[in-house]
Amino acid sequence: MTVPPADVLQGTLDLLILRTLSLQPMHGWGIAHRIQQLSQDVLRVNQGSLYPAVHRLEQRGLIAAEWGVTENNRRAKYYRLTASGERQLAQELESWERFTGAVRLVLQTGTAS
Repeated sequence: MTVPPADVLQGTLDLLILRTLSLQPMHGWGIAHRIQQLSQDVLRVNQGSLYPAVHRLEQRGLIAAEWGVTENNRRAKYYRLTASGERQLAQELESWERFTGAVRLVLQTGTAS
């Protein structure tokens, strides 16, 4: 099952990118592939969504980029988390846990008669 981009909550993609880059620096295709892999093919991030989000995170100073060479010997921009990005990731993970916990409570609550 693939979740269409419109169904992903605003800000979720930024969180997924930050979390993915906390594992190791990656180029854009690597980020999208890792998200798809870790979500067991449920989440697929297309380039039209990925790169605007990556550029937005870079402009905010949460990630930094430098040119490198891929495993296929191609030139690509590699992104890494900055110290600010690490702090932002921790805050967003905490907010996500609160949010999903609250949604879980609502979903588990019986309906009123």
